[in-house]
Amino acid sequence: MNTAQFTPAGTLTAEDLGRIHLIGVGGVGMSGLARLFLTRGLPVSGSELRQWPSLAGLRALGGTIHMSHEASNLDGVDTVVYSSAIPQDHLEMVEARRRGLRVLHRSEALAAAMTGRRTVAVAGTHGKTTTTSMVTMVLQQAGADPSFVIGGEISEVGSGAHHGTGEHFVVEADESDRSFLIYRPYLSIITNIEADHLNTYGDLANLEATFAEFARLTDPDGFIVTCADDPGGRRLAETLRAEGRRVWTYGESADADLRLSEMVSSAKGVRYLAEIDGRSLGEIRLPVPGRHMGLNSASAVLAAYLLELPVAAAEAALASFPGVRRRFERKGVADGVLVYDEYAYHPTSMTLALQTLREVAGEGRLIAVFQPYRLYRTRDLQAEIAAALGIADELVLLEVFGPGELRQPGEGAAALIEAVPLPAAQKVFVDSWDDAPAEVARRARPGDVVVTMGAPPISLMGDQLLDALAARTGGPAAGTTGLGEAVDPDGAASTAG
Repeated sequence: MNTAQFTPAGTLTAEDLGRIHLIGVGGVGMSGLARLFLTRGLPVSGSELRQWPSLAGLRALGGTIHMSHEASNLDGVDTVVYSSAIPQDHLEMVEARRRGLRVLHRSEALAAAMTGRRTVAVAGTHGKTTTTSMVTMVLQQAGADPSFVIGGEISEVGSGAHHGTGEHFVVEADESDRSFLIYRPYLSIITNIEADHLNTYGDLANLEATFAEFARLTDPDGFIVTCADDPGGRRLAETLRAEGRRVWTYGESADADLRLSEMVSSAKGVRYLAEIDGRSLGEIRLPVPGRHMGLNSASAVLAAYLLELPVAAAEAALASFPGVRRRFERKGVADGVLVYDEYAYHPTSMTLALQTLREVAGEGRLIAVFQPYRLYRTRDLQAEIAAALGIADELVLLEVFGPGELRQPGEGAAALIEAVPLPAAQKVFVDSWDDAPAEVARRARPGDVVVTMGAPPISLMGDQLLDALAARTGGPAAGTTGLGEAVDPDGAASTAG
């Protein structure tokens, strides 16, 4: 996407937007923005085609939700907000321009909400949502009451957005369409840089250059944080330090500014020792598994240090970190089968998530129900995605979710399933959503772990799987018992419904 159509953060405030209407308000990024405006006391409406779980909460806060896309939805509206998933010829976009209304990309509206705040922006190919959530909880634990917008819901907080009274604004910065170049952070965190969104960037070199451009937008008096263990993050740190910028790193690497050691991960969680400038910070504990989770948490510890917040607040917040919805989310158990939901769809994040779920499965089998996200990613990273799916014992594959994309012959799930290194009997493509629960119920045995994984719609299947499993015995499925966590690759994805 051409960045020229985005307006950098300036003096426009959220109150200047008047009555705000969001197209595709149910998407994770858009619903968070709507919640932020509503908790700020602003009038908000939105349009959708699908009953996303977030809509009930928006209505409860006073939002007006239209379950259709109509020109009349814009009556009385001053500002229309859209995401990159909304085409320019969408009827509400066309009507907004015809009426001369202010039309803003989601990131532009979010930048207006940040005006006058000290922004902490979290970017990266993976881990954005988790890290943003951790930083938010650290600030809350320290009594800072930050505003925040996250591409997921923290279970402890119960939402992915809030208008706080403190000076800090924590935001998940989306690189997928270059819109993160709008923000002007005080503290920038870049978790990692890997090849993704190549439909926008073309190649990894251009992607890395754009992350560097984002980092250079950081306040000269502020800080840039990168991961010393990530090759892309290390290259970025070296480039920026050569320019005289204030860069801090974290990781298990010997030269990391915040160095982690003796890291141990199990199904019960992860722990490690941390030290900075030769000073021990003691042991950091998380109640969620995965070494990648340890790295994400380290960036939050470093953020607390740089913002001059008590490190003890970071330790306490992380020790009680409950996870984020759609990231290693335990949906429930039925007939002895555990069901999880996970947002991962990039091969690196998929690998980390499935490896962590293997720790949970123990002696049981791991069954993945995967819906690929975007045709270009599925095509360009087919071998890597297939290898990640091969970690599972069984695979139930749905067709690619790619709004606005035209599938060419030989593209999509049919090609992907052939590449997955599992025996034919242990993988199946189902071309109908309604057939997937029965297929899982046929394959799963007591002691197995099932994970729904991938594009946003698959998050709606967990309850159907539990019902199908419970129906085998005629008993009810046990409800959700809490959240764990895995990874977040892409952050604030929004759809038109």
